[in-house]
Amino acid sequence: MKIEAVDFFYLTMPIIRDIGDGSQDALLVRIQAGGHEGWGECEASPLVTMAAWNCPMSHSACKPVSASVLGHSLNDPKDIARIHQLVRKQSLDLLQTDHLLSGIDIALWDLMGKKLETPVYRLLGYNQAFPKLPYASQLFGDTPQQTLEKAKAVRANHYRAAKFGWGPYGQGTVEQDHDHVHAAREGLGPDGILLIDAGTVWQDDVEAASQRLKALQECRVTWLEEPFISAALGAYRQLSLKSISVKLAGGEGCHQAHQAFNMMDYAGLGYIQIDTGRVGGISPAFQVAQRAAKQNVNYVNHTFTSYLALSASIQPYAGLESHQICEYPVEATTLARKLTQTSIVPDEDGMITVPEAPGLGLAIDPETIDRYRQEVQIKVNNRIAFESTRR
Repeated sequence: MKIEAVDFFYLTMPIIRDIGDGSQDALLVRIQAGGHEGWGECEASPLVTMAAWNCPMSHSACKPVSASVLGHSLNDPKDIARIHQLVRKQSLDLLQTDHLLSGIDIALWDLMGKKLETPVYRLLGYNQAFPKLPYASQLFGDTPQQTLEKAKAVRANHYRAAKFGWGPYGQGTVEQDHDHVHAAREGLGPDGILLIDAGTVWQDDVEAASQRLKALQECRVTWLEEPFISAALGAYRQLSLKSISVKLAGGEGCHQAHQAFNMMDYAGLGYIQIDTGRVGGISPAFQVAQRAAKQNVNYVNHTFTSYLALSASIQPYAGLESHQICEYPVEATTLARKLTQTSIVPDEDGMITVPEAPGLGLAIDPETIDRYRQEVQIKVNNRIAFESTRR
């Protein structure tokens, strides 16, 4: 069969707030081939990413992504790898390629799973999908008291792990950050797994990050996530030698497998976090998961949006039994929560597992698309270069 159509849906909440919440809008990709369709989600700014699909060719290594996808054969997983490599080659200098390719790759795997009537994780070679321990992923409160109340709510909802990130953390004094972390530990209780996300706030300032280690160690924090930007490998390494009991986590900013490989090789990470909506999709994420397993680095999914993205993010390590912890967004917008007709929710043991249905195992909710869809048209010299699809 051949790829007959690739459609994009730009969805957005009525109001976008200036906070670290990527669930406020979404870029969905739908691919149709041979009477089947697959869906993917890009973790990206929708408009600039859509433009990468049909932008005019600048030169041989800066072609629109559509040139490597539309009309190409799609009969087995090897074709996904071939398309992936072709996109990388022909759109090498188009820097939005990785974000766009992520949604396309995810949709291709979803479609292939539906065609072959099997879940994606089995297509990747796993015999079984092991349960994952979800951590309630949310932002810090504006005040330590608000952080305390959020942590209490996590415990009341029977989550055994929680992550607090962004917000005021790292923006104020060491004492203020100390109070937030202690509030999170108090609210979560002595036995909960506590994770802290700095959101790259210190760029590459090792000293600023080091000043926060005492509170993290006092509160038995499992990891400090993204203290620095992903490329600051030397800063990560220096901090890892100081953090002792607190492991470093990072990698959500990686846009290809080799960036993640470098972080595992040189940054001193205890946890590598990969977002299938950014790294290029399920294909490179699976490569990272396999290498992480060999290097004794814990693989963790990254996602803060929909259940579709959550399913895609778990597939690459679904069959790795010892890599158990899993990001689980608990503050997502209505758009993200209602994007699919069914949800992935913790079971009575507090664990989650990817759906056993074909592909990603989730169906898109058409009413949600209709409710939040934005029409997009791109013109060049009055010629329509791109027009978004009506469902």
